[in-house]
Amino acid sequence: MIFSSLIFLYLFLPLCLVSYSLASGMKAKNIVLTVFSLLFYAWGEPVRILLLLLSAVVNYFCGIGAGKQGSKHARHWLIGSLIYNIGMIGIFKYSGFLVENIDFLFHANIPVPQITQLVGISFYTFQVMSYVVDCYWEKVEPQKDFLKFLLYVSLFPQLIAGPIVRYSTIAEEIDERKTSLSDVSEGMTRFVVGLAKKVLLADELFRITEDFLEGNVENLTILGTWYGIIVYTMYIYFDFSGYSDMAIGLGRIFGFHFDENFRHPFLCKDITEFWQRWHISLGSFFRDYLLPLPVFGIRNKYLSLFVVWLCTGIWHGASWNYVLWGLYYGLFIMLETRIGKKKMRKIPIVLRHIYNKIVIIIGFGIFYFEDFHELGLFFRNLTPANPNGFVSFVEEASVYSHLFLLIAAVICTFPLLELPAKLSQRSLQTKTAVSVLGTIASVLLLLTSSVLLVDSTTKAFLYYRF
Repeated sequence: MIFSSLIFLYLFLPLCLVSYSLASGMKAKNIVLTVFSLLFYAWGEPVRILLLLLSAVVNYFCGIGAGKQGSKHARHWLIGSLIYNIGMIGIFKYSGFLVENIDFLFHANIPVPQITQLVGISFYTFQVMSYVVDCYWEKVEPQKDFLKFLLYVSLFPQLIAGPIVRYSTIAEEIDERKTSLSDVSEGMTRFVVGLAKKVLLADELFRITEDFLEGNVENLTILGTWYGIIVYTMYIYFDFSGYSDMAIGLGRIFGFHFDENFRHPFLCKDITEFWQRWHISLGSFFRDYLLPLPVFGIRNKYLSLFVVWLCTGIWHGASWNYVLWGLYYGLFIMLETRIGKKKMRKIPIVLRHIYNKIVIIIGFGIFYFEDFHELGLFFRNLTPANPNGFVSFVEEASVYSHLFLLIAAVICTFPLLELPAKLSQRSLQTKTAVSVLGTIASVLLLLTSSVLLVDSTTKAFLYYRF
């Protein structure tokens, strides 16, 4: 089940909200949320819920064991949790990739296992790993109530595609939370904004991407190649940030306050800042949990960055282009680290923006093309070495026919939602007007998105597969 589907919007979510509202007491509300979260995850493929439950059971006991202060076995519980969780990701996400490469390198002819990747496994596994590590480091108290821990693991707003929510972020709210009318209103607004990003922008941008890049890169002109990959970059942003908005909004409706996962990343002035604004929960996870572990006790900061970005690439998928993509960004961040912040700031701001946007756009080209032959053609076609020329009539026609969509997408990368909040502070009348207009806008966005969902099939969120 996906958030941008009619069955979620007009059946699952209303039933969940009504059941949650009727539940009396925090324990009953937690049970309702847990049941609906498990139903959400099991939808369409019930067998995967067994592995989610197994992960919850294993890490529940590992967290208790790792959190026993002064116990000589605490470290063993931590290591056991890491082995189990990394092993599960390895089996369900990377086993086929590993066997294919072993067969290629050693001509082993080992049958490639046909294992279906579990939706959201990278997200919820990283969550439970962070929990056990925090228990071991005594940053959080181990949760002794299994129901509450299961709610943390399975909470449906962020279960499938993040953000990666740390236990410490919502531990108190699992125990006790109050949902005000303001929380519900702001949560619904945030959810609808995310839905509109997905349906009105991301899905439409993806259709353009398919027209230009899917099996067609060899025939693209220079402008067509740049245009196609720029549109794809915008698609990824609105698809993933739209999901994060919906997740954060849903969490807010139920009284949970998740951390932000995107902060207008295209306003960045360099690549380091871009990754401080893009998929924030993943970057902070590697920063806080990967390097401090003894096995990664690396003193050289450049080697540390190499390890982090290698793992970032691997996390995104079982394909060499993701590894290359991670190392590509790692290279530029190492370069900026070497230059230093003071020297970077001396570079004219216009040049810094041009530099980072080109790096970001080309980076998402690496992200898109899993086939290295197509990736090579992509790189060639970005340059004057492209044998197809600068532009074609078909490409010009596409740009003109989608001009309004492209302009709207660019405008929506700016912090537009911060403007109403600032206006609301001026006076009571302004606050009332902003509130009324905001409600009308939210209703219109919801209705427009719903109409489009009736007439077309929405594409699953890209990060579901990670």
